[in-house]
Amino acid sequence: MLLVKAEGARVRQSWCDLLAEFRPGLVARPYDAPGIRVEDATYALAWEPEPGWLASMPKLRVIFSLGAGVDHITRDPSWPRGVPLVRMGGEETGQRMGEYIAWACLTLLRDGRDHAIAQAERRWAYKVGEDTARDLTVGIMGMGTLGAAAVPMLRGLGYGVVGWSRTRKTVEGAESFAGPEELDAFLARSQVLVCLLPSTPETMGIVDAALLAKLPRGASLVNAARGPHVVLPDLLEALDSGQLSGAVLDVFDPEPLPVDSPLWAHPKVTVTPHVASVARRRERARYVADAIAAFEAGGPLPNLYDPERGY
Repeated sequence: MLLVKAEGARVRQSWCDLLAEFRPGLVARPYDAPGIRVEDATYALAWEPEPGWLASMPKLRVIFSLGAGVDHITRDPSWPRGVPLVRMGGEETGQRMGEYIAWACLTLLRDGRDHAIAQAERRWAYKVGEDTARDLTVGIMGMGTLGAAAVPMLRGLGYGVVGWSRTRKTVEGAESFAGPEELDAFLARSQVLVCLLPSTPETMGIVDAALLAKLPRGASLVNAARGPHVVLPDLLEALDSGQLSGAVLDVFDPEPLPVDSPLWAHPKVTVTPHVASVARRRERARYVADAIAAFEAGGPLPNLYDPERGY
């Protein structure tokens, strides 16, 4: 039996219906359905489960996160670390993240924020930038599955691409940088910095004044990873000083972004509400069903969280 913990009764039932369609024989139920015995659950599909809920399932074989991140699960001190934890993935998740990164880079390139402000003010403000995509290099921090998915889209637009990660990754079309000793060289090449890093203690606050100062002057930032990666006062200072020319932000700390945040009205910031890589529910349900089928056939699980690495 699989239990679904998600917001909204209709959403939970929709997940159950889709999982039954893709994996006949799998009993999928909302976590709060009448008569549910959590001790009988063998799988859990969850978003922000209450502390202790996962630990109350002695037969649990796999935990599936409803998002690409798993910090909403691992922040529970009692989550069962011996049970495999699978991050949400699938082809459509990568496709949507690649689309978002390409759109964000083009928004920054073609002064999308300026045009949006002018339209809201009914003001005809003619402006054409000097650069094309072929003149710029995008640096992706975090060259995992989602980062790799963005590379061919960016290359197709003409951007150069460099990538940085903790260990060296080989991604066609992107020059690889790895480890702390190569971070500065990576930053010096990144005219558009894209943060796709996992959420770990080491990456929290990584985009601070010191890091931003190592980018080429007038660079821009895209953050589609986690809000706490960015030190907000340092970002605002970099924008106001001209060290950064603009930012597209999809994630924040806290979320939703508070109404009094200076980011809402900042003339150099484009805000989106954590939508970068949300695949359709149907495709995510297929991903979970396929993973269960592979697991029960003795195959490996995809996108496994590694507690030692923190992602």
